[in-house]
Amino acid sequence: MKRKFQILLIVLLFLLLIAVRVFVQPYFYDPLIEYFKNDYLHTEIPNLDFSIFFLNIFYRYTLNTVISLAIIYLFFNDLKITFFSIKFYVIAFVIFSSALFVFLKLDFDYKLIFYTRRFLIQPLFVFLLLPAFYYQQLKK
Repeated sequence: MKRKFQILLIVLLFLLLIAVRVFVQPYFYDPLIEYFKNDYLHTEIPNLDFSIFFLNIFYRYTLNTVISLAIIYLFFNDLKITFFSIKFYVIAFVIFSSALFVFLKLDFDYKLIFYTRRFLIQPLFVFLLLPAFYYQQLKK
């Protein structure tokens, strides 16, 4: 019965990740959403208020991270895996947010900006970590 409840919570958390993706746009400052929806190949990147932009990226990343960590913990019931995941998410945020800042400031190619931003605003890491940890547990 406990395992069924955990599975139900995991499904609900994945639905929550989807809800964050679907309903987040009006609540977070991200002018790049409209930029990438339109004809971005022929227009320049919009002016950004970097402090507000990165604060909103941080909020969205944190929201996705907390939900993803809850999924990982419920799936494995292992604090070592959860603590490793926390470290991974922190390091990934520092690397990707620093890279995004540099790419925006130096006006790099739109593809680098698009994909770096994607790693920060989408919960992609949970889809990498879950199979990796599962495979690791199978090998034990």
